[in-house]
Amino acid sequence: MPDKRTGTVALFGEVLADVFPDRRVLGGAPFNVARHLQAFGLHPVLITRTGNDVLRDDLIATMTGLGMDTLGVQSDPVHPTGQVQVHMENGGHRFEILSEQAYDYIHASVTHMVALAVQPELVYFGTLAQRHLISRRALGSLLRSVAVPRMLDINLRAPWYDVTTLKRSLAQADILKLNSEELAQIVRLLRLGARDEVQQAAVLLAQFHLSNVLVTCGKEGAWLLDDEGNIISLPAGEDIPVKDTVGAGDGFTSVFILGLFKNWSPEQILLRADRFARALCGIRGAIPPSDAFYAPFRKAWGLNKG
Repeated sequence: MPDKRTGTVALFGEVLADVFPDRRVLGGAPFNVARHLQAFGLHPVLITRTGNDVLRDDLIATMTGLGMDTLGVQSDPVHPTGQVQVHMENGGHRFEILSEQAYDYIHASVTHMVALAVQPELVYFGTLAQRHLISRRALGSLLRSVAVPRMLDINLRAPWYDVTTLKRSLAQADILKLNSEELAQIVRLLRLGARDEVQQAAVLLAQFHLSNVLVTCGKEGAWLLDDEGNIISLPAGEDIPVKDTVGAGDGFTSVFILGLFKNWSPEQILLRADRFARALCGIRGAIPPSDAFYAPFRKAWGLNKG
């Protein structure tokens, strides 16, 4: 587990703007997790790449306004800042993750220099930003630059993953976070054959030499399996009014990371992560509209404002 010197976390991957017919909303799992970590008093360093466009201006202004470190945000003169086109169809939404975006071209040498400069105590990464060779090389450079725990937040987004990417990512990770649906997908793709979820997680843990497998189950709670065979389960909580589940998983992940740095017990980590994720479901969007949202959690958990 990471130590508690500075709480520096390198978050590698995509920044995405969800483009609705009438507005743009910044997001992407690495950005969402980074924003939460900043509010909880850690030092997140987002390693990504954007275009030279209005969306970059929005991102830098937002991060600067929140006090977030922008050192790892590279600029691309050719490719645009990542976008997800949101199409309104039949009373619902259809999301289209565009290809050939700036985050597909994260530069390896620059990433290496940022890693050496900030000396992260934990690296967070996913699969979407590995769909292009250039960014895969950058991730490899980051992971070789620092010998610290690595957390894989698998975030499967069709059609942007395959068996090769999954195996490589799992082999690079120490901690695996995924939801129950993603666990079922991975079991099928890797043909693991185990019957129940705990057995499936145990096979993944052993095969890829993981230290922890964290499985979230939506309103049904979450559970954690460690490399000593311990299973910590969080049962389903009380039903709450839900406005939007977008970003709840990222909220859970952020508090899990926070708990590692604060040396909370596994039971405490799961309980607090679940409470924060549930609170996020009570607002629209993945990111709270103001810092006031975080204040009750900081007070309850004895945290300083980031």
